[in-house]
Amino acid sequence: MTLQRKLRIVNSDATDLQAASEPTVRVAFASGDRRHVDQHFGAAAGFVIYQVSAARYELLAVAQFDRLDMDGNEDKLGAKLDAITGCIAVYCLAVGASAIAQLKLRGIQPIKVTPDTLISGLLRDLQRDLRHGPSAWLARAIEQQAPRSASRFDAMEAEGWSE
Repeated sequence: MTLQRKLRIVNSDATDLQAASEPTVRVAFASGDRRHVDQHFGAAAGFVIYQVSAARYELLAVAQFDRLDMDGNEDKLGAKLDAITGCIAVYCLAVGASAIAQLKLRGIQPIKVTPDTLISGLLRDLQRDLRHGPSAWLARAIEQQAPRSASRFDAMEAEGWSE
């Protein structure tokens, strides 16, 4: 499976989102029409990728693939996984066990939703979670993407060590 086309938004405010002090996350949606989640991960014709903060969200990229059937051919997953690199989650209608394992290895949480769920509604839900305290998976994802500080070793040393 090859990536057919990828549109990356260059003049976006997403860099402003990342520079802000509030946490931001990158998420992908398996979508053919770029408005609804309407695709199975493995057979997705495309992904829409957003950067989300508590205050706003910005479209980052749209990736399109050749249409494939859900035939169990795992070779098709590589390009899809590469297209959503850097995302903490991918929203889709369904996802196979092999794809789940590969997504988890890359730190991407697969999230299944009901057919024709609006992407805008999911983005607003994410914003609400970021404003009011993220759910467990979202808090973990934010923590994993935060750069590690060298001062963490100082904090560990201050805790002491007992054998």
